[in-house]
Amino acid sequence: MAIIFLLTGSVLFRLYSLQVLKYDLYTALAADQHQVYNKLKPDRGQIFFQNSPNPGSGELYPVATNKDFASVYAVPQDVEAPSDMAEKLYEVFDRKKVEAEVDELIAADQYFSATTTAGDGQISPQDIKNREEFRRIKREMEIESRKKVIISAYLEKLSKKNDPYEPIKNKVEKETAETLKKEFSGKGIDYIMEPHRYYPEGSIGAQLLGFVGYTEDDQSGRYGLEGFFNEELSGSAGSLRAERSANGSLIIINDREFNEPKNGSDLVLTINRPIQFNACQKLSETASRHGADSGTIIVMDPKTGAIIAMCSWPDYDPNNYSQTEDISVFNNPAVFDQYEPGSIFKVFTMAAGIDQGKVTPETVYNDQGSVKIAGWPKPIKNSDFDTHGGHGQVNMLTVLELSLNTGSIFVMQRIGAEMFADYVRKFGFGEKTGIELPGEGSGDIRNLERETIRPIEAATATFGQGITVTPLQMISAYAAIVNGGILMKPYVVAEIISPGGERIKTQPKPIGRVISERTALLLSGMMVRVVDDGHAKKAGVPGYYVGGKTGTAQVAGTDTKGYETGKDIHTFVGFAPAEDPKFVMLVKLNDPKDVVWADSSTAPLFSEIAGFILNYYQVPKDR
Repeated sequence: MAIIFLLTGSVLFRLYSLQVLKYDLYTALAADQHQVYNKLKPDRGQIFFQNSPNPGSGELYPVATNKDFASVYAVPQDVEAPSDMAEKLYEVFDRKKVEAEVDELIAADQYFSATTTAGDGQISPQDIKNREEFRRIKREMEIESRKKVIISAYLEKLSKKNDPYEPIKNKVEKETAETLKKEFSGKGIDYIMEPHRYYPEGSIGAQLLGFVGYTEDDQSGRYGLEGFFNEELSGSAGSLRAERSANGSLIIINDREFNEPKNGSDLVLTINRPIQFNACQKLSETASRHGADSGTIIVMDPKTGAIIAMCSWPDYDPNNYSQTEDISVFNNPAVFDQYEPGSIFKVFTMAAGIDQGKVTPETVYNDQGSVKIAGWPKPIKNSDFDTHGGHGQVNMLTVLELSLNTGSIFVMQRIGAEMFADYVRKFGFGEKTGIELPGEGSGDIRNLERETIRPIEAATATFGQGITVTPLQMISAYAAIVNGGILMKPYVVAEIISPGGERIKTQPKPIGRVISERTALLLSGMMVRVVDDGHAKKAGVPGYYVGGKTGTAQVAGTDTKGYETGKDIHTFVGFAPAEDPKFVMLVKLNDPKDVVWADSSTAPLFSEIAGFILNYYQVPKDR
């Protein structure tokens, strides 16, 4: 009886423990076996460039899309020859990259690039031969050293005998993964296909587009349009809750258990693909040739504010953004960088003077090459003062043609510092343009916003020093002159297309009139003279009237007051054809090393790209 009593008691206690004390645990375990819950990912919206001279043609090219790639993994417990597999993985995934890195390292070695010996004598043929042999040996040793490290890492993964899964490489082309799998007869190596964000044009327009970053449980757009429009592009996830039958198949109980994912919207940009490609390619070539630190190009339709091209150098490949060493390159310099513009700002000083009726293109003043400003110990000089001195009696046309600082100050003093500052604000400086891109800077015109503007700060601002602007602000202000005096809001998204096909189009938005149409016409003509007869002759395009202005600005010091010695920023802003401009373009190079003035760097680059655009749009020649 005692034994029966104890057995019965233990059964009852066990039942109580299972059904009461551990109810939640076993309910969860049972649900895990019989119920399925999946989060259903939506398709991310695509981003398109225009692919035709006519933006309304509907010819589009995807520059940010979705593509299935292979994720290659190893099954160490099935690997028969770890050493052979490690060697193969290195050959497939790493060899070319390692060799390129080593070649770049050796190319930067001064010993191999030197053309003279320590005594300044020419290198002998035997010395050249010795160096070549040493180069070969060093290259082989460096490659072998890196190869051993990589193969060792692979072997560490492949040698885990009881391990059923070790990731090897993500975002691999399916053909490569399939070839690798076949080589080992499917033993120990396999892959699964997973969707990834894909940028067919590589680095072209990378800072404009941004990229999609991946974490364990999320993916989101970062920087550029991917970041700014992340919510619209991402869509919304769905869900599936179902029961699993005895044979493992899924049973959806009712409609409430299935929430369909909503795919993201597509973005159609105002960017023209052929123009973008040409501009980015030319910028990269020119910046490298001149040894510039960086550069930016923006092309805009002055009548609408639509951005036709926008690219910067150096750039990065958004397909492999994790390999970028300097993450500052993710920022878009076209909207992010703030710099002192230099002489390209003289156009706005002249605009204020003409619009107020204080000067005309024929107004004359006596240029002595320098001018003293009250309260400032040093005279302000023209850039050519040391070689030319004063120019004597000159008119306002000559002020722009020869880029005379004294002439800009003369105009400002005619209208007054407060009126000059008012025009600077009306042209949009000192505040963001509101373009659909993250990280936009507002520039700095605080020197012109004081209750009492200091004479020296008003004087230097007339030729673009002591104030900062962004490249986008600068091209927008120039576009206002080209557009008959009306400032337009810049934009880069032409339309947003929802998954259901609804299209939300961006309408051009006038900000307001800055100068009169007559003033704008006179200034446009004066800028044509700058290209025909002034410092910007190299910006000309044969067969067309082209207008524009060069600017060579000093670089403000970061640690001390004043400017950095030997550093300059070259900018050219121009438009064509002059009578009915199809575009306005800003070209900027930071600290080119082999030329002194912008007329030898950014002006010729403008000419090359402008010629391509005019030919692409099939604009008839007018001269």
